[in-house]
Formats: sequence, structure tokens, C-alpha cells
Amino acid sequence: MREGNQRFVADATLHRMGVEGRRRELTDGQEPFAIILGCSDSRVPAEIVFDQGLGDLFVIRVAGNIVQPSQIGSVEFAASKFGTRLVVVLGHSQCGAIQATLEQLQMPSEDRSPNVPSIVEFIRPSVESLLERDLDANTVLDQAVRANVHASAERLRRASSLIEQLERDDGLVIAGAEYSLETGVVDFFDDAS
Repeated sequence: MREGNQRFVADATLHRMGVEGRRRELTDGQEPFAIILGCSDSRVPAEIVFDQGLGDLFVIRVAGNIVQPSQIGSVEFAASKFGTRLVVVLGHSQCGAIQATLEQLQMPSEDRSPNVPSIVEFIRPSVESLLERDLDANTVLDQAVRANVHASAERLRRASSLIEQLERDDGLVIAGAEYSLETGVVDFFDDAS
């Protein structure tokens, strides 16, 4: 994955989407080598950012890369059904869901939708304490993105006995990563624990 991201940053990608032969191969099944739980931000398409082709990644996208039961179930499905042993929780710089959470914590407002605040509530515990520090707004946002990635990885571990067992006994690795909108580089944390 690191090599694929390096190719992407260097504008030297190998994979092109829609390759007919590969598409036909995948009608019989898939064997993705990694599960990506990433943000739904349109600027962070995992297959492109990691220069991967059809069938290589099992991608789950949700605003703020939060972990709710449907995301947990999706990770469980891919890990157990396809034997995928790498889960990357992928956050990114300038995340709108993180920004919205920080804004709501600093200046609460009424939202017309009951659904957007549910995303904020999932992110809130991982970023709340950052506002108590004497940090500038950009530093808070940068640290909040990473704190949220760590929290999402921990939620994956704690909320699923299957994921816990696969990590403990069967080589499943859960890693955190952050994509930089500015540079295109993905910074992998050694692991998200």
C-alpha cells in the first residue's frame, strides 16, 4: 500500500480502472488484500490514493471514518469471508466531519437534520479534550484527525469479538493512516493501538 501511494504521489500509477479482463476475472469472486475504512470525502478515493485495481481493496466509506454497527459488520464480513488480514482506518487532513464536530463543541447550534449530529456525537469523545489545550485552530484540527482515527480503530477492536479474535489469533492487523490533501501522501501509523 505504501508503494502504491508513492506511485500516486509521483503521478506514476500502474492501475487503470475498468480494465476489461480483470473485471471479468472478478465475476467469480474477490480476494481483497486490505479493508479500508475511510471517510466519504470525494477527494480521498482509496483505490486511486493507493494505486490499486479492481478487486484489490474492500472499501467502506462514511463521513469522518466513524465506526457504527454497519461498518463493524462490513469489516467482519470481509475479514471472515475473504480472509483479508489488513484493516486501514484512513482519515484525512481538513476533514469536514472533524471540523463540524469541533465547531459544534465550540459553538453549539441547532441542526435541521437529526442525522448529521449523530456523526458529530461519534467523533466528539475523541476530540473534546483537544479544545482544553492552548493550541491554534489548525493544530487542533490536525490532532483531532489523528485522535479520531485512533478512536475508530479502538472501536473496531472493542465492538466485535470476531475482530478481536482475528487480531489476537489469526494475524489481523488494524492500522491507522492519514491522507494529506495537500501532498497526496498517506502517513501510516505503525498500528492504531
